[in-house]
Amino acid sequence: MAKSTAKKAAETAVEFNPIGALSDIGFTSNVAFVGGFVSIIASLVTWLASRGKKDDKAQSDRWGIFIGHWAPTFFALGIALKLEESKKV
Repeated sequence: MAKSTAKKAAETAVEFNPIGALSDIGFTSNVAFVGGFVSIIASLVTWLASRGKKDDKAQSDRWGIFIGHWAPTFFALGIALKLEESKKV
């Protein structure tokens, strides 16, 4: 029985691993973790700096939240990279 075209394509397809690609170019878990902590500090600094303006307090809240949302992404990348690094050892 002949294999279907889709099944053949799936068997020959190269799997793309974005975490592996980041690891291959030198992006380590420590860099990602530092990025997460820097994001938290930058969020606080940006929020405090823009609170001093009398124009729009809501804008300062939005900037702090916007930058603060980066931290979980960096920490998740750090964990994924740590797992990738443990595979290579």
